[in-house]
Amino acid sequence: MFNYGGGLLHIVTKAKKNAIAYEKPVRRHKRGAPPKKGDTIKLIDLFSSKADSFVKATVTIYGKLEAVEFFVTDLLWGKELYYPLRFVLVKYQGKFSILASTDLTLSGEAIIEIYAFRFKIESAFRELKQVIAGFAYRFWSAYMLRLDRFAKNQQTNDTIAAIVCKHKKSKIISAFNAIEGFAMFAVIACGILQMVALRFHNIISSSAFRWLRTTRSQIPSEATTAHFLGKTIFNTFHFSTDLPVNRFICDAQSDTHDVSIA
Repeated sequence: MFNYGGGLLHIVTKAKKNAIAYEKPVRRHKRGAPPKKGDTIKLIDLFSSKADSFVKATVTIYGKLEAVEFFVTDLLWGKELYYPLRFVLVKYQGKFSILASTDLTLSGEAIIEIYAFRFKIESAFRELKQVIAGFAYRFWSAYMLRLDRFAKNQQTNDTIAAIVCKHKKSKIISAFNAIEGFAMFAVIACGILQMVALRFHNIISSSAFRWLRTTRSQIPSEATTAHFLGKTIFNTFHFSTDLPVNRFICDAQSDTHDVSIA
């Protein structure tokens, strides 16, 4: 359900071990502005001061059930921001980790398991690059400046701000819009491949269109799904003329043919 006016996106991340947070403010005096934050807390110190409050649980990490200990606390975070976050202090295989979530309704177990999915993000980038070619764009403008990758942010901002010509700005913005649009459609295509793999894995896995030495999972990979669609797409179009995408292509071909005749 959409919560209009509220956040539609939440983040689960790992905090540094030297990170600090703040307790919720308590107004001790009636006069003056109310405080924005409470006492400062070094998160790493909670591993010793709250050692008796840690809870033992079994959670799924990288596809395996693992025993962990964790402690959950809601604190304020950010310099002059003081945004409420849910911190989860985790003891796992002799290591200490501090996780943070913007969603205050998630349990400690859920935050740990969600963070463990981060490796799948790297896998998605690999498929996006190797299978979809999502970063193989070729959009450029002669007016785009070649920035120094080692320059400081302020130097880069000053260099960009020095462009005052509206025509140059328009060309640069158009190039950036094309790059972002290309990447966006590549991400959509990768998501469609993943949904097809999940929904039609029985059909894809039972098809003899591609030889695989070993089958690691019942769910085919994005590369296998893309190869299957590439082998069967023309057959699908031929026997399914009522598909909306098929009608769209036929209409576009008819318009092109009419223009060429005219």
